[in-house]
Amino acid sequence: MDSRLSVVFFRSVYPLALSPDSVAMPPQVQSQNQRGPRVLQGDISALSPAVREFVEANVTLCQPESLHICDGSDEENLTILTQLQEQGMIKKLAKYENCWLARTDPRDVARVESKTVIVTQNQRDTVPTPTDGGVSQLGRWMSQEEFDKAMSERFPGCMKGRTMYVIPYSMGPVGSPLSKIGVELTDSPYVVASMRVMTRMGKAVLTALGSGDFVRCLHSVGCPLPLKKPLVNNWPCNPEQTLVAHIPDRRQIISFGSGYGGNSLLGKKCFALRIASRIAKEEGWLAEHMLILGITNPAGQKKYMAAAFPSACGKTNLAMLCPTLPGWKVECVGDDIAWMKFDSQGNLRAINPENGFFGVAPGTSAKTNPNAMATIVKNTVFTNVAETSDGGVYWEGMDQTLPEGVTITSWKNKPWTPEDGEPCAHPNSRFCTPAGQCPIIDPQWESPEGVPIEAIIFGGRRPEGEQQLNGKLES
Repeated sequence: MDSRLSVVFFRSVYPLALSPDSVAMPPQVQSQNQRGPRVLQGDISALSPAVREFVEANVTLCQPESLHICDGSDEENLTILTQLQEQGMIKKLAKYENCWLARTDPRDVARVESKTVIVTQNQRDTVPTPTDGGVSQLGRWMSQEEFDKAMSERFPGCMKGRTMYVIPYSMGPVGSPLSKIGVELTDSPYVVASMRVMTRMGKAVLTALGSGDFVRCLHSVGCPLPLKKPLVNNWPCNPEQTLVAHIPDRRQIISFGSGYGGNSLLGKKCFALRIASRIAKEEGWLAEHMLILGITNPAGQKKYMAAAFPSACGKTNLAMLCPTLPGWKVECVGDDIAWMKFDSQGNLRAINPENGFFGVAPGTSAKTNPNAMATIVKNTVFTNVAETSDGGVYWEGMDQTLPEGVTITSWKNKPWTPEDGEPCAHPNSRFCTPAGQCPIIDPQWESPEGVPIEAIIFGGRRPEGEQQLNGKLES
């Protein structure tokens, strides 16, 4: 029997952005796909009314051919990875266990700050508004009117010919009082595979959600089928129309045109920092760009601390530190984001809302971060790193001597040698790997109550030069 979703046509075709009375549904949207998409997996009727309404409204808007409600199972993951392999988006790495390599379109390799916006009624709620008209470096604001126009130019029919995946996910341990739940709708199976690593995803999340509220996330690569032009590296994206928008007042995230993780894995920076910081402000807690680690001294006393550094300042390496002092031990709770709240006894407690590490590959080596190198040898998705002819990966700073006769293929899928004068791996190439595989993962890293924070380190980097030591030291 042909299982299909019976679509309810709402008055607005832009349910994430517009009020019902602000726009009429275009006739082409009304007339197409009236029966709704074929349901490949899951039961739409089992979803809570709020989740079902969210799904149905965006089915109406995006017009996917089929619908897949993710359950997070191993069987589903294998199916998704096999599908990606058949589509030529990833390839299996023979040297490791269940590891995969993706090469993106060279135009879709990083977060796009210039196209990442916050939508609020008042500009001053997002960025400073100096009287001299200067442009803020702290963020980009978009008016509701501009955003409505951007939505109308991008999303109607954007998933034609593709499957819409419904990803229920928990930021933080499922059921923890510190955790929050989101639902991401996407037409990218690469996002599904990566979100399974980076978040707790699937049936258990829907059970924990019940009829509660959730952060609404909509993502599309922006390449409806049939394609109007060929893909590069079989990687669908639409960089000319890329937009990553956040609507804090509605707890919504909308991303279009990019398949790269920072723009498409909406539980990460988009939810865990941008939207979560607004939720935290309203509810009395903190969402911070911080690592969390536990340190045990030779006497067996253990303390947890957080550390706030900007990107590319060494959070991952510090979170996975190998102490050289005898008797000291470091264990990792998280390497990037901390959600912190004072408990009833006045203790500051923190969880790592993520379930994996989305780390920059270049510079990671057995010398700089042996624990990361031990983590990524199984169940990992690599993106835009170089590939060795024996089925391994390679990048600048790996500091591994290749066996004789082994050659390197660059992230651009071309033969590479050190004499080529350009990097073999993209500077922002990534590994997406489960945190639970880290050799020094802390035993309490998934504690629902969080770990007690007793110190916070603040650090950063200078754009150039080094700080000089003034004065003189006296013996």
